[in-house]
Amino acid sequence: MHLRAILIPATVLLVSTAQAADNLTPLRDALTHHASFDATFDADFSRGDRTLHYAGGAKGAPAGPGESIKLAPGAGRFGGALHVSKKNPVRPYYTATGILDYKTANWSGAVSVWLKLTPDEDLEPGYCDPVQIVGGDTKKGFIFLEWSKDEKPREFRYAIRPLLELWNPQNKDWAKLTDAERPAVNLKSAPFSRTKWTHVVFTYDRINAGKAGVGKLYFDGKLQGTIKDWDLTLGWDAAKVQLVLAAAYVGHMDDLAVFNRALTDREVELLHGLPKGVAGLR
Repeated sequence: MHLRAILIPATVLLVSTAQAADNLTPLRDALTHHASFDATFDADFSRGDRTLHYAGGAKGAPAGPGESIKLAPGAGRFGGALHVSKKNPVRPYYTATGILDYKTANWSGAVSVWLKLTPDEDLEPGYCDPVQIVGGDTKKGFIFLEWSKDEKPREFRYAIRPLLELWNPQNKDWAKLTDAERPAVNLKSAPFSRTKWTHVVFTYDRINAGKAGVGKLYFDGKLQGTIKDWDLTLGWDAAKVQLVLAAAYVGHMDDLAVFNRALTDREVELLHGLPKGVAGLR
């Protein structure tokens, strides 16, 4: 039996390449910020301030990452990574202007990050938030990823907490609330491990539009849950909005990216499959 080589016309290859590029164009247009952590803490690309700033360090010490937050060349999902070796008070953050661009009506966006850790072994007691979006007083709103405080195994959540009076007027303890009482995606277990990378994407859509607001959480390109049917109205001061990293986090973090709208399920899948990570969009 003779096998014949199948020749694909060059025009077909060109069309396929063009179609692939077209599929990525909306993602590329929506990208506002990308930090690869290959050579610096600062972002490789940003429509705002590329600088990673620091708060919460030791009193009297210069602002900086300290001894517990370092770059790890070659240890990332793509190139280098940010590595936090132990729980510490430093809170690295990027400013919001040009990156998050908070709006008082119909605010939308998405954040993508790769994480590598074994939570029950690597995290110290207490809450751990690998990514937060804050706008001053957390009683006026708080968006975050977190591992829970005391449970074993540690639970994982994506929360969009609006004005306190809208969701928790009695100011009950967050840890003691039922899943139904939290404006969050609540996961009893999540596929994190220090032997592999997990891609996490969260979106926020039509925030500050009453109960039209929606939040979604994705792992490795797949939808895990949705926040909906809550009045997701925040009371933030736009000048105080920040993207905060590694609050009590211990582990590796790589390829952080921010987008100026909520991504679709298909776009999150495409983002997860980029062979060079977000650098492939630039």
